[in-house]
Amino acid sequence: MRRWYFLLLLPFIGLLYPPLYANETPELFGFPFFYWYQFAWVPVAAILTWIVYRKTKPRERPGERVDGRFVRRGEGSEPA
Repeated sequence: MRRWYFLLLLPFIGLLYPPLYANETPELFGFPFFYWYQFAWVPVAAILTWIVYRKTKPRERPGERVDGRFVRRGEGSEPA
């Protein structure tokens, strides 16, 4: 489960050393590579964060939630 957290390092590593991407070419829609490369990491980082969240959050078991609250096994749906 912890290995999913390594995905969060990708944006950090991809932007860690600016001289690697500090170029004007290739351009994309008139924007120099330096700008669009950094901007491209924004949705990539968001998607990676979502993936890590989905893979690492605890899973709910059926019957654990009743009326929006957690209940222990054997308890009914009536409030105490």
